[in-house]
Amino acid sequence: MNSAPQSNAPAPLSGGRLVLATLAVALATFMNVLDSSIANVAIPTISGNLGVSIDEGTWVITLFAAANAISIPLTGWLTQRIGQVRLFVGSILLFVLSSWLCGIAPNLTILLGARILQGAVAGPLVPLSQAILLGSYPKEKSSHALALWAMTATVGPIAGPALGGWITDNYSWSWIFYINIPVGLFAAGATWAIYRNRETPVKRLPIDKIGLIALIGWVGALQIMLDKGKDLDWFDSPVIVALGAFALVVFVFFLIWETTDRNPIVDLRLFMGRNFLGGTIAISIAYAVFFSNLVILPQWMQGYLNYRSVDAGMATAPLGIFAVILAPVMAKIMPRSDSRVLATLAFLGFSVVFFMRSRYTTGVDTLTLVLPTLLQGIPTALFFVPLTAIILSGLSPEKIPAAAGLSNFVRVFAGAVGTSITSTEWNDRTIVHHAQLVEQVNLGNPAYTASIASIQHALGGGTRQALAFIERSIDVQAAMLGLDDIFWLSAVIFIVIVPLIWVTKPSKDGSSAAMGAGGH
Repeated sequence: MNSAPQSNAPAPLSGGRLVLATLAVALATFMNVLDSSIANVAIPTISGNLGVSIDEGTWVITLFAAANAISIPLTGWLTQRIGQVRLFVGSILLFVLSSWLCGIAPNLTILLGARILQGAVAGPLVPLSQAILLGSYPKEKSSHALALWAMTATVGPIAGPALGGWITDNYSWSWIFYINIPVGLFAAGATWAIYRNRETPVKRLPIDKIGLIALIGWVGALQIMLDKGKDLDWFDSPVIVALGAFALVVFVFFLIWETTDRNPIVDLRLFMGRNFLGGTIAISIAYAVFFSNLVILPQWMQGYLNYRSVDAGMATAPLGIFAVILAPVMAKIMPRSDSRVLATLAFLGFSVVFFMRSRYTTGVDTLTLVLPTLLQGIPTALFFVPLTAIILSGLSPEKIPAAAGLSNFVRVFAGAVGTSITSTEWNDRTIVHHAQLVEQVNLGNPAYTASIASIQHALGGGTRQALAFIERSIDVQAAMLGLDDIFWLSAVIFIVIVPLIWVTKPSKDGSSAAMGAGGH
């Protein structure tokens, strides 16, 4: 290795410099993860203002996600060539530039180009924020660094829909991008002022061009397939079949190439570590279930409970309350606890929350909606920090950026896969329940004829109005039953994947081993 010796790493920060550094890095992380969800609720408005269909407008989400997914696993390689601090600050500044370009975009083509740039430069921000924070704190305080990172990484996607809906309703959709500019400039300035003399060693590695092209090919094809699969009726569409086949072939080639090349663009050898492998699989499956439910819950509230986008966002926002409150608590108990026990408690907590949701009915009130969401903040606080500590434990300092980048890539990609599967399964289960309910709609069913009479009396209309009312009621009931199935299955999955945590080696404050990341 050409990296500097461990003993030459700069000392941890302290006092006001540590507070300012933590704030700057946290804001950069928050800005990034917020942007992964803030645009979702604004798609109808953006599409209308730019004169395109909503289907065309969803490419604003798809292309950002594809570019982001491609760039995340490149973090380790880019760090070795550029340096952590230069890469982090440069990514922030380019993110600010791309946000400005998004805001001023006069048409969809320019907006999509700006979103591709934004997604690509956002990739290194989250994994580097982990590495930089770990290097800023004393070894015995490394759990504090991970807890603060987890707090910003979890609150961002939760706040996104509510903030995006409020900005879109009260101002212009351009402001969901403009708000990044002052935040990003402050984060970049403060980070450079504190860390510019704490740069990591740089190595002039050869560019693995074939690996890079293969990565772009299979990740881009698979991301587009996942985002557009439901709209195109999945594998009944030749486009989806072609994308899936292409992604599979190129992925297999990518695996073979990256495991045999002397200077791979992505270090897949990290998966040979038991903790990295077990922790990454566990956090990725859990995040897939967590994030997909976070996506479909507001969709159901808007589509079937007549919530406005901003109200649906506010109803899911309480998830962040305990996630924030418990962050300092996690920092205190992590050094004295087995990370596997804390992660297990988190998974069991998620299971209880999803089981509570599986009891929802169409008459659900706001309190019943919000209570499980509020309680979900507890396992959310227990979720990211221990598993991240397990993943990074036992790794040498120079491997931290690559490990953080690769594990974050798998987690984020699992979230995309989980969302596609969950949305499709919800739709399929809704169709099944709709068919079962419609079987009861016949004149031989006394309950049906009584309902027709009762509805006609209540509405003062004829049979047609009564039938329309029943059809709408069936749609709402079927969607609710389908969603209950998803919630129940989610509860079961969290119990089933608990053993994955215990594949890893025991570790008390596993993040400590990662603390050698110094040199930032």
